[in-house]
Amino acid sequence: MLDLTKITDIFFDLDHTLWDFEKNSALTFEKIFNQKQLDLPLPAFLATYNPINHHFWKLYRNNEITQDDLRYQRLAATFSALNIPVQDSDIVEISDQYIKYLSEFPHLFDGTHRLLKHLKNDYTLHIITNGFELVQHHKIKNSGLGAYFDQVFTAEKVGFKKPHPQIFKEALKQTATSATAALMIGDSLEADILGALDNGMQAIHFNSHQEDLHDHCVIVDSLEEITQIFST
Repeated sequence: MLDLTKITDIFFDLDHTLWDFEKNSALTFEKIFNQKQLDLPLPAFLATYNPINHHFWKLYRNNEITQDDLRYQRLAATFSALNIPVQDSDIVEISDQYIKYLSEFPHLFDGTHRLLKHLKNDYTLHIITNGFELVQHHKIKNSGLGAYFDQVFTAEKVGFKKPHPQIFKEALKQTATSATAALMIGDSLEADILGALDNGMQAIHFNSHQEDLHDHCVIVDSLEEITQIFST
């Protein structure tokens, strides 16, 4: 199913694939809650927030809400679900602080550096991400990933979000790569895997948050498994 013989360029998603979004997000909220002296148990907040955040990101990916809507509504919905009254001004402030602090945290999934160092020897590496332009570049810099990647394509800059075909086409065009020579590695079946496959690319699904199993491409549960695939 996976043919690496023609691959020259590998495109990675960033959040939930290399950059440990859940861990870094938790540390960001912990910092904000401490600064604002909010008496709110972090585990309970995150257990409610994380699925709500995924829901609103899907709406944003499908162009059903704006970036500002995403930033506000995911917090408003979380506080509402927890029956915690919060002023609109406080939600806006927390949202702004979250964006400000999030990229400061550098935690990556286990095996990230080992995988990228291994691949860098034989392939040209790039990133395609739906994250916000400035925030994503700060994440890449602060986590020490910058030296691995030739180009970074954000949905905000390209103007289309994965799985829209145009973001993949633009990435292939700007890297002078044919779809048959390209491989996408990401965590989202809908955005990363099906988006890439529909554009004639190959894909590896790093199933970091336990999506349903499928037969569209190779599925792995760790980055070390990808390193092993490229070591055989």
